[in-house]
Amino acid sequence: MAMITLGDQYCRHSGSTVTMRCPSCGKEGTLERINEVIDISTVFNGEHYIIGQRRCPNRKCHVHIFIVLNRTSEIIDSYPAERIDFEKNNIPDNVLKTFEEAISCHADKCYKASAMMIRRTLEEICYDKESKGNDLYGRLNSLRELLVIPKELFDGMHELRLLGNDASHIEAKSYDEIGKEEVEISIEFTKEILKAIYQYQHLLSRLKSLKKTANQ
Repeated sequence: MAMITLGDQYCRHSGSTVTMRCPSCGKEGTLERINEVIDISTVFNGEHYIIGQRRCPNRKCHVHIFIVLNRTSEIIDSYPAERIDFEKNNIPDNVLKTFEEAISCHADKCYKASAMMIRRTLEEICYDKESKGNDLYGRLNSLRELLVIPKELFDGMHELRLLGNDASHIEAKSYDEIGKEEVEISIEFTKEILKAIYQYQHLLSRLKSLKKTANQ
């Protein structure tokens, strides 16, 4: 229970249970308290906040995490910041590293930088699939002839391209804003693109191999 009295700027807090996805190992769990490290409760602009330290419960990780909670123990911010999770299997290294950078920029609230790296992820996909064209617009159109995936995903690639253009160029105004919501939707859409291009076939091959084994 917080011990706040009028006139106090900071005071001790008994500690709150915090559950989040670890920004280092990606596993979700209840963070561990750190011995002899107390939480601090404070009031800023009329709002109550709890500032504390925790560590990842995964014994192979145990990363140290600084947290800021509101009065209902919801996470307002953390350092390192929590990252959006995604399946990494079977994605080429250059594509994976670029998309991970987009997610890191989002976690750090650098939304324009994240949009630019999402666009760069499309560039890496085109390079990996040897799609030709004078610019990304042309390379994405050429990609249609190389891949068999839903039309909606190709249409989405062009929307991501436009969002990345807006982030890169002041004169580009396809979107009114590049903020948290726009980038989070773009990341989710990019995850679906990566699944369709790199992961569904791998899962199907695994399924077929199991079927073959069962029939023997």
